[in-house]
Amino acid sequence: MGPEDEPDDSAPEAEIAAAPIEPYSLDDILADGCFIARTKLEEILEQLRVKKNIILQGPPGTGKTWLARRLAFALIGQRDDSKVRAVQFHPNLSYEDFVRGWRPAGDGKLTLVDGPFVEMMKVAAKQPTERHVVIIEEINRGNPAQIFGEMLTLLEADKRTPNEALELSYKRSDDERVFIPDNLYVIGTMNIADRSLALVDLALRRRFAFIDLEPILGKVWQDWVQSKCGIDSEILVEIEKRLNILNNEISADTSLGRQFRVGHSYVTPPFGTPIADARKWFRLVVDTEIGPLLDEYWFDALEKSEKARQRLLEGF
Repeated sequence: MGPEDEPDDSAPEAEIAAAPIEPYSLDDILADGCFIARTKLEEILEQLRVKKNIILQGPPGTGKTWLARRLAFALIGQRDDSKVRAVQFHPNLSYEDFVRGWRPAGDGKLTLVDGPFVEMMKVAAKQPTERHVVIIEEINRGNPAQIFGEMLTLLEADKRTPNEALELSYKRSDDERVFIPDNLYVIGTMNIADRSLALVDLALRRRFAFIDLEPILGKVWQDWVQSKCGIDSEILVEIEKRLNILNNEISADTSLGRQFRVGHSYVTPPFGTPIADARKWFRLVVDTEIGPLLDEYWFDALEKSEKARQRLLEGF
């Protein structure tokens, strides 16, 4: 091979084509396995557009996390992960972690570092014509008033302008003022059945629209699970009947209530996974997921939990 045949190392490498960004809408949420009526989904999305901050709250297994991400994509109009940032609140999370705080640097000194919320504010400010979303998982598991700090005021939809800018607790310069861009939205999720969590701060309540999610079974759920997972309709009808009886018992229990009902996610195979043996699958769900949840609910009356478990599995 002569010199003219040798590869040209100076030639630029071929560009790697980026994966195309898919359009995403309410129709896609429904096709993915959402059992909420389209009219209610439209109302939730409209609340997000207007209020800019919403919290999805409901019993365990009602698809709060699942729906939050898909609402974000529908708001943006595309399935674009670069415009969505998910954060988990927990008891050890602080303002310094979420907004801005001092961090050790490699040279042993401290450096001022922006948290994920300020990072998303900057990203949104650079792309003012495109919507961006921060998803906050379990927003009531931390101390929201302490974690948000000044951001709690700036979250209000009518304060998303430079005129309403405030100083941060940790400033980069004496004259630094910040505001939350108008194109940055917040979706929180909240488990209202966790007895270890405190009541939500009233200041937080005023800045968010709260959306109640319910356990949803019925024909839409049956049709989706049957078509995607291949479970016989007769079995699905029986599962629905038994879960409804359980949820009625939970709702009527004065020590529990409607917020402790068991959601449909427990009996919806993830990602439409085909189920070869539906009865075996349901027994496993009861033994490893629903049963332990009931043991927590009736921790001081385990005989009630055991009876409820037996009723779910009788004949299966």
